[in-house]
Amino acid sequence: MTVSLVQKYNVPGPRYTSYPTVPYWDESSFSSKKWSATLLQSFNESNASEGISLYIHLPFCESLCTFCGCHKRITKRHEVENPYIEAVLKEWQLYCDTFPEKPIIKEIHLGGGTPTFFAPENLEQLINGIMAKAEKAKEHEFSFEGHPNNTTKAHLQKLYDLGFRRVSFGVQDYSDKVQTAIHRLQPFHNVAKVTFWAREIGYTSVSHDLVFGLPFQTLDNVIDTIEKTNSLAPDRIAFYSYAHVPWIKGNGQRGFKDEDVPKDDEKRKLYEVGKALLAERGYHEIGMDHFALKEDSMYQSFQEGKLHRNFMGYTASKTRLMIGLGVSSISDSWYGFAQNEKELETYYDNINRNELPVFRGHILTEEDLIIRQHILNLMCQFKTTWHYNEGNFKELHEVLDSLLEMSHDELLVIKPNSLTVTEKGKPFVRNICMAFDLRLKRKTPQNQLFSMTV
Repeated sequence: MTVSLVQKYNVPGPRYTSYPTVPYWDESSFSSKKWSATLLQSFNESNASEGISLYIHLPFCESLCTFCGCHKRITKRHEVENPYIEAVLKEWQLYCDTFPEKPIIKEIHLGGGTPTFFAPENLEQLINGIMAKAEKAKEHEFSFEGHPNNTTKAHLQKLYDLGFRRVSFGVQDYSDKVQTAIHRLQPFHNVAKVTFWAREIGYTSVSHDLVFGLPFQTLDNVIDTIEKTNSLAPDRIAFYSYAHVPWIKGNGQRGFKDEDVPKDDEKRKLYEVGKALLAERGYHEIGMDHFALKEDSMYQSFQEGKLHRNFMGYTASKTRLMIGLGVSSISDSWYGFAQNEKELETYYDNINRNELPVFRGHILTEEDLIIRQHILNLMCQFKTTWHYNEGNFKELHEVLDSLLEMSHDELLVIKPNSLTVTEKGKPFVRNICMAFDLRLKRKTPQNQLFSMTV
């Protein structure tokens, strides 16, 4: 029996929003003192030249979506909004107290959870509180994630007035059966309404997030969803692979059986057909699972070799320093990572003691920094290079030897000083990155930590 490339290479693997990946952080040698040192180093190197990024995690949702892997707190009690905003602003003050000068904000992203769970006036209080301690970069990019069911025109107008120009709406799939399985019921009308509002107000980039491989999802479902999406012509589209990891997410993904989830070649066909339909409408593949029209800044960033990837995913605005505010958020100083407490009550306790709510992290070694750049190059540009004194590392020849079979399968091209992923190899970019992942190679996990790569 002939084994397809999907069957051959569909193994558990990281999505590489960081290197090292979180399960391979060296927490034993991490300390708040070391983290603060990397924070100041990065700030001093980059604040004046490129500014910094802020990711603000807003964890509350009114109901649980069973496909979601984000850290969230399910509640319908909106009195939780003000105490949380006050805590986030106190955390921001703790960071600002450590900076030698006023931070310049190049990028803000509101994620969740459901950012639009919060009332517009409370989001205004949050952003004004952040900016009271900072300056706005000339070419800043402020964005937020909106739930089509509860994003109001007032949300969109208020955030626009505060400088937001990009909004991402979670769509997933338009099939009633799929929506019921993932507990995310939202009609096409709601998505169309918020998309039109955003354009009417003046947002320059509207994105729709779609997911393939969801329970009960068929090829007809994907075609219908893509056609409806094309009719609204969002500037960007994220077409994600559903990460079926119920051993991590617990009961949230136990509302359906494993056999209800498309796998291997069946799942990959959903993506390939969807990708072809997007290409017909002028969408260009950007990095992994992302598409954009030529007019969008993400496409332009990709063409210019400036696309960046971090814990927020792909971004057209690269900064070396990204600070994560709020429960469970992860900060990245380039030289180190630090994650906030995951439990809301513990997060509040730290803030009330005037302590940064960091509970774990990792300080990158010289080797980590080299590998990180290679993986970032592959994820953002589908190629990487090395020379005698740059990008080279001791195990490079072993890494390239391990990729020879993928080269024979025409998934990549290896030259004396470079590696380029072919069009055929783009679906397997996570596998290619895994070959560079020295920490993963040195300590193969005994249990499945990651979702499947394809």
